Amino acid sequence: MAYGTDGAELLERIGGYAVERQLGAGGMGVVYLARSRGGRAVAVKLARSELATDPHFRERFRAEVEAARSVGGFHTAPVVDADPDAPAPWLATAYIPGPTLSALVEADGPMGEARLRQLGAALAEALDAIHRCGLVHRDLKPGNIIMAADGPRVLDFGIARALESTRLTATGMAFGTPGFLAPEQAQGLEVGAPADVFALGAVLVAAAGGSAFGAGTPMGMMYRSVHEAPDLGAVPEGVRGVVAACLAKEPGARPSPEALLDLFAPEGPAYAPTMPVPAQSPGRPADATPPSLAEPSAGATPSQYPLPPALPAYPPNSGTPSPYPPRAASPYGPSPYTPSPYPPAAAIHDNPYAQGPAAGPWQQAPAEPVTDIGFVGVGTDSSLVIDALGVEFQAGNGLELQFAWAEIARIEYVVRGPKLLVVTVRLRAGAAHTWTLTARNRSRLREWTQDLPLILEYYA
Repeated sequence: MAYGTDGAELLERIGGYAVERQLGAGGMGVVYLARSRGGRAVAVKLARSELATDPHFRERFRAEVEAARSVGGFHTAPVVDADPDAPAPWLATAYIPGPTLSALVEADGPMGEARLRQLGAALAEALDAIHRCGLVHRDLKPGNIIMAADGPRVLDFGIARALESTRLTATGMAFGTPGFLAPEQAQGLEVGAPADVFALGAVLVAAAGGSAFGAGTPMGMMYRSVHEAPDLGAVPEGVRGVVAACLAKEPGARPSPEALLDLFAPEGPAYAPTMPVPAQSPGRPADATPPSLAEPSAGATPSQYPLPPALPAYPPNSGTPSPYPPRAASPYGPSPYTPSPYPPAAAIHDNPYAQGPAAGPWQQAPAEPVTDIGFVGVGTDSSLVIDALGVEFQAGNGLELQFAWAEIARIEYVVRGPKLLVVTVRLRAGAAHTWTLTARNRSRLREWTQDLPLILEYYA
C-alpha cells in the first residue's frame, strides 16, 4: 500500500474513521488526522507493510494496545481504538493539539528552573501511570511530548516495545533515540522502567537548552551515554542534582517516578475537594436518604414532598444555552497553563499533530520523509549503523568512519563463529573497509543476521 500525500492517493477511511490528511510518517508507518462518525478528532497510526507481515509485531502490538488502554489520558494521549488484526494494523489515539517540547524550546528558548520543575513533575506523573500498567515507554524524547494547553502529554508509550519485537528495527524507535538512550538500551541489555527515568533526565537537559551527551553522530552519542558523564551545564543549579540522579549509569541508582515527584514538587498544593459535601443534619445518620428523595409515607399528599427546582428560563434568540454550570475557581489557584503560554500549533514545523493554516484548517500538509528505518548493531567493543544516510562505524578506541550511499558500491557480511559478524563496505572508488562486530550472545547475532538482509534490500 502506498502512503502518498496527494488527494488521489490519500486513504479515505481507516477502520471507522474518515481520514482528513496525513500528519507525518516514521518507523511504525504513517500518522493520519481522522474523525470518528461523531466528529471527534483522532490521530490514527497505520503500520508499515513491512511490519504488517511480521507475526511477532502483531502479537506484541496486540498486547501493548491492551495494556495502553488502561493508562488513561491525564498525562498521555489515550488510546481510543485499534485493530491489530487488520491487513495493516492501526492504532487510534485522541488528537492532542499543541507543539512538541522540542518545537516549543526552539521557538521560546530554554526553560528556567520553575518551568523545568513543573515539566519534570508532569512527566514523572505520566511515567508513573505508564509503569503501573506494566508498560515501559522506551522512547521518551522532546518529539514525543506534546505541550498541550492543560499541560504536557506523552505520546507513543508501549508502541516502541512492539517495534522492538520485529525483525525490522527502527533507528530512533525500537532502540530509543540517541541522546536520550539509557546505557542498558545502547548495550542491548534488558530494559525496564529506569530507562524511562534516564530519558526523562535527558529531556530536562534539552528543555534547559542543553544536550546531555552532545551532538554529532548517533554512535557518538550512544557511546557517551554509556561511558561518559552527562553535560549538565545548561541545567539550573536548583534542579541539577535531580537531573544528575536521573542520568545515573546504573539503573538501580535512578530515582523512581514517584520519588521524582517529591524532588520536583516537594510542597505540592493542598488538596481541596471540587464538590464540597454538605454538613449532615444533627441526629440523622450519614447514610440516611435525603428527605426530598425518601419514599412517600402512607397517606401523604404530593405537596408534602418538594419538587426539584425549575430550570432557569433563557431569553429568546440567545443561542443554545450551555447545560453546564460556570466553571468554579480552581482550588489550586490560577492554572499555569491558562491561558496557554505556547504558540499556536500551526506555527510549529515539527509538530506531528499540528493543524493546517487558518485559511484552510484541514489543508493537506506535506509528509515528512521516512528516514528512521535502519540497522543498529552495538557490539562489545564497536558499533555499526546502517540507515538512510549511509553507513557509520565506531570502534571503542574512538575510530569513526562514515560513508554516504553515493560512495558505496555494495555491502557484504559473513558470520564467523558463534558471536562474530564481519561486515565489508566496498566503495565505488575501489577501496574496501572491513569491521568485526562481537555480539554479547548468540541470540543477538541471530537478530543481526535477520535484520541485515531487510535493511540492505531497503536501501541498497
